[in-house]
Amino acid sequence: MKKLINNPNHVVDEMISGYIKAHPNHVKLLEENKRSIVTAKPTIEGKVGVLIGGGSGHEPAFMGYVGDGMADAVAVGNIFASPPPDPILEATRVIDKGEGVLYIYGNYAGDVMNFGMAADLADLEYGIEVGTVLVTDDVASAPIEEKEKRRGIAGEFFITKVAGAASEKGYKLNELVSVANKANDYTRSMGVGLTPCSLPQTGQPSFELGEDEMEIGLGHHGEPGVEKGKLQTADEVTERLVQDILTDMPISSGEKVVVLVNGLGSTTKMELYIMFNKVNEMLKEKGINLHRSYVGDYSTSLEMGGASVSIMKLDDELAELIDHSADCPMFVQK
Repeated sequence: MKKLINNPNHVVDEMISGYIKAHPNHVKLLEENKRSIVTAKPTIEGKVGVLIGGGSGHEPAFMGYVGDGMADAVAVGNIFASPPPDPILEATRVIDKGEGVLYIYGNYAGDVMNFGMAADLADLEYGIEVGTVLVTDDVASAPIEEKEKRRGIAGEFFITKVAGAASEKGYKLNELVSVANKANDYTRSMGVGLTPCSLPQTGQPSFELGEDEMEIGLGHHGEPGVEKGKLQTADEVTERLVQDILTDMPISSGEKVVVLVNGLGSTTKMELYIMFNKVNEMLKEKGINLHRSYVGDYSTSLEMGGASVSIMKLDDELAELIDHSADCPMFVQK
């Protein structure tokens, strides 16, 4: 539970300060609010803005995905906590180019409340139209018949990728909401937790697991999963995760998908690629075509041990948007 920090109460602001200084060609901090980060590059008039955000501790999500082909701004919250309405509103005001702004965020009570308040204030104070897409990709967090209650986890990367590309291609706000919602509807994620993380302020583990235990479906903040048990092999765990996804979202032979094998913070790339090897094998066996793959730390939980698998089913529109180039401080795609 050791961390290289200074004052535990200042970690988020010091991180943001370092981040802005490290990537001045990509991002800048708004003087009006120290938790509002926007793209440093001019955006054209008439482009719909894309704003993402959530709690810190998930880096590179969310602030790592502001840049060309992705989001135009991010509102940064405290560790595992929603940003308040103020930084969301300030970023909205700056990135609005006359055609409105799309909010993308995970389905958590604090985010729903604060982004909702910011959307209302954007309309009342500045006349800015705001569209909203709630990410609900976590299969383990609610049954399919209650999908609207599901949490948003690593699959949010796909929804941001699709929306950012569509925005650059000139989609209007209602079209952007529609395609981002389609991306969310076509995305499923399932994760496994191995070891806890610790908050800088407490230094205590966020949950408890035995040395030989794992937890299927554990949330990105340590929310309870669906099953605890003895640690299994990478192939056994991966098979369980993928099977749960494909049971929840059947994919036919010949259909295309994009896959993300995501590390939660301390899981090595060796382990993630071993998991991806099994994902690839399972998709081939079912005749499902792998269009594109991502392996690495895309949405973490401080130093938590574990991983998640996200699969998005593609149609021609989503495939084109996923393939669109991107240039962000923590994500580049040619």
